[in-house]
Amino acid sequence: MGPMSPTRTPEPLAAPSQALVIRSGTPADDAARDAYVRAHPEGTFFHLSGWRRVVEATLGHEPCDFVALRGERIAGVLPLMCAPGLVTKKALISMPYAVYGGPLGDDADVVHALTRAAMAEAERLGSSRLELRCQRDLGLDLRKSELYATFIRELPQRAELVLAGMPKKSRAEARKAREKHGLVLTEGIWYLDDFVRLFHQNKRSLGSPGLPHAFFWGLRKQFGDDVRLHVVHRERRPIAAVMSFLFRGDVLAYYSGTEEGVDREVSASNFMYLALQEWAVERGFKRFDFGRSRKDSGAFSFKEHQGFTPADLHYSFHLVRARELPSLNPSNPKTRVVRETWAKLPLKLTTVLSGELARYLP
Repeated sequence: MGPMSPTRTPEPLAAPSQALVIRSGTPADDAARDAYVRAHPEGTFFHLSGWRRVVEATLGHEPCDFVALRGERIAGVLPLMCAPGLVTKKALISMPYAVYGGPLGDDADVVHALTRAAMAEAERLGSSRLELRCQRDLGLDLRKSELYATFIRELPQRAELVLAGMPKKSRAEARKAREKHGLVLTEGIWYLDDFVRLFHQNKRSLGSPGLPHAFFWGLRKQFGDDVRLHVVHRERRPIAAVMSFLFRGDVLAYYSGTEEGVDREVSASNFMYLALQEWAVERGFKRFDFGRSRKDSGAFSFKEHQGFTPADLHYSFHLVRARELPSLNPSNPKTRVVRETWAKLPLKLTTVLSGELARYLP
């Protein structure tokens, strides 16, 4: 195994005055780690060990987790994976294919100790960068990106109040989709093939590779009923779909796809997210998480028009071999030709190629 491998047995980093030890995580830590994540107020679905297992099994990234201990008790966790680079060296990311990540700790000292351990590991491996996808500003002395925002709001107590709480134009479009166009929302993991097809159609139209079928199936097998799949039908034809994650009292609408033209013709997405929020309220969920969007994107504008308020994400970077923050995104005009070329390729070809390319686009 080459020098870039994240497999290691480093000496623990200790803070003797606080009896704090930082060491590499192992699968034996997973149960205690997950209990810590679920109890921590800033823990997220992506901090759970199951996310690491699915990414490792289906996309081949290698785990580099750290845990903080005070005695035998977990005092903090940093889920971390080593992601291969397409044109650069490997990167350490918390977490790949996730919108949230970064260190969790009992206090700021634990958070900073976990971060220092990850920085040291990135240096040891000669990585391109360490990337921590923090939801809030943790006060880390690292470079920051202001590219993304997230959208989260409290759900009303009754399902009928979801529609009433939407802005006037979006409310009218969603009502028309239901009453005039006859759109209906149905749930079932048996729609996975339809979802993957729609997801890849959407990604191709955006000029971006998608994720392999095995990844989505792996999430369902790993997390069971905490992964839900909803599909919008128009006269029995699936035209839009969304995969959501359930965590504590939140519904996180994460992956989605739509048939070309259905948003313009029948407001499919307007209806889908209205109906999904109604579904969440009926089942007692308290918050709806609309996920991450790039600030200059159509998705960002769409979420604002649904009545959601953006909140900046505080992604933090320690650059090792890289000289600049990652720029392989549609905001970079240098990617325009690649995106336009991808959008013109046959869907079957982009779906096949995505399975390999996705490894390099975490």
